[in-house]
Amino acid sequence: MGAMSPTHWLIVIGVLVLLFGAKKLPQMARSVGQSARVFKGEMKGLRDDEEKADQADTTAAAPAQVEAAQPQAAAPATAPAAERPAA
Repeated sequence: MGAMSPTHWLIVIGVLVLLFGAKKLPQMARSVGQSARVFKGEMKGLRDDEEKADQADTTAAAPAQVEAAQPQAAAPATAPAAERPAA
């Protein structure tokens, strides 16, 4: 019931030709195609920008993690003589 049969498509095309005229339909289809191409190009540009930003974030975060992984100078293991319990 939800599928469009070939007869339905012919009726839709006929209505479009009646509404817009045979001369305007190719122009409209061309402009829709150009708009889709521009949109696709912009989306690709956004994805490229995100990938570059992610790579820059990863590169900047890597040295910080290496610095944090290095052990700090350990405090002396022995307590001062004054704090040792008397035995």
